[in-house]
Amino acid sequence: MRAIEKRIKEFYRKHDMDHEDLDIEKECGLFIEDMEKGLRGGESSLPMIPTYIEVDGNIPVNKRVIVLDAGGTNFRVATIYFTEQYRAVIENFSTYTMPGSDRRVSKEEFFKLIAEYTSPVIKRSSNIGFCFSYPTEALPGKNGRLLYMSKEIQAKEIEGEVIGENMLAALTEMGHTDKKHVVLLNDTVATLLAGKAGHGSRIFSSYIGFILGTGSNCCYIEKNKNIKKLKDLNQKKSQVINAESGAFGKAKRGDIDQRFDSMMVNPGVHTFEKMISGRYLGPLCGVIVGVAIEEGLFSKKSRKVSKGLETVTTEDLNDFMNNPMSNTGNLVRFAGLNSEEDRVSLYHIIDRLVERAAKLTAIHLSSFLIKTGEGNNPCFPVCITAEGTVFYGLKSFKEKVEYYLKDYLQGKKKLYYEIVHIENATLIGAAVAGLTN
Repeated sequence: MRAIEKRIKEFYRKHDMDHEDLDIEKECGLFIEDMEKGLRGGESSLPMIPTYIEVDGNIPVNKRVIVLDAGGTNFRVATIYFTEQYRAVIENFSTYTMPGSDRRVSKEEFFKLIAEYTSPVIKRSSNIGFCFSYPTEALPGKNGRLLYMSKEIQAKEIEGEVIGENMLAALTEMGHTDKKHVVLLNDTVATLLAGKAGHGSRIFSSYIGFILGTGSNCCYIEKNKNIKKLKDLNQKKSQVINAESGAFGKAKRGDIDQRFDSMMVNPGVHTFEKMISGRYLGPLCGVIVGVAIEEGLFSKKSRKVSKGLETVTTEDLNDFMNNPMSNTGNLVRFAGLNSEEDRVSLYHIIDRLVERAAKLTAIHLSSFLIKTGEGNNPCFPVCITAEGTVFYGLKSFKEKVEYYLKDYLQGKKKLYYEIVHIENATLIGAAVAGLTN
């Protein structure tokens, strides 16, 4: 069995994709350098989008706000109010299909669907907190202009459009003419705000919002004086920066990563996200298994019957790792596994891929924590509010990430952090934004 593990390790090294070859210090340096270039408005793979959202301010109690959450595959609608103990009460909750996730839609259809989803609760409040989880240029009036679509959403016509403005226009066409105030924010910003709102008197030195589910992104609090690309900011204040870090383009990639990227709807875009997120990790594994079969790492019978590997999902990876001897999983069926040795080979292929994703995620989070300039005092750690099905749901993933974080940040850098989870973080954060901005 050790010979099989060694063979898989050599396979990953041959294709320049082995986690052991990732230097965390070097990779963090590249990440932070790109962050700083983005803040200056220089050439960078990271947009480093100013949100104009500050984290100070009291949350009004017993005041309802409409919350919308446009995610990777789902569109969620609800109303929320906060009690006097600042407990979020969620009402009128509904889940719909994200427009463009299952088929191509026009600009008109995209916003018409959102208006239809929102219509049942539109009279509940004049405030709307809209969590929109795609690369968007935040505007000073708390609205946002879509830069480009990601996560394979097929809605090309809305690129360059002001999201809140178009949604309100669609609502007006439906007969909803009451004045509404829309605050648009990213899911990572919402996650950060939920983390700050959810800890009462607990004091953290700074806050990070992190998403690793269908896609991946990170945001943090930056001093206005460091945001060189914007003029006329109050230099004494700070604001949340939405990095759109899934777009990072300088991470170490191998030839199979590049082959996989070329097969996507958006080649060359969000290449970092394609190595760690739920939308891509499963299909990437399918391509890797296909190459491994071609190179003789599986039995001859597997090489003859393998098919359907391009449809592998991250859920398939998780199913296999939770029960490698099951005969019902897609990976087993697609790879045509018929021996214990084949299953062991598949186990190590998946495990090393997940290990690399976990180490890249630790690099991701470490770069942002270092950039905050905080976390030096263990009594005032940086709060990392983490959300996402991959981070919490993929077998052993969170534990792997925490191993690398503790070793690098606390062991080598003497920086302190706390990872927290807030139930319904994006909805609660959207509510905070809608009520306080």
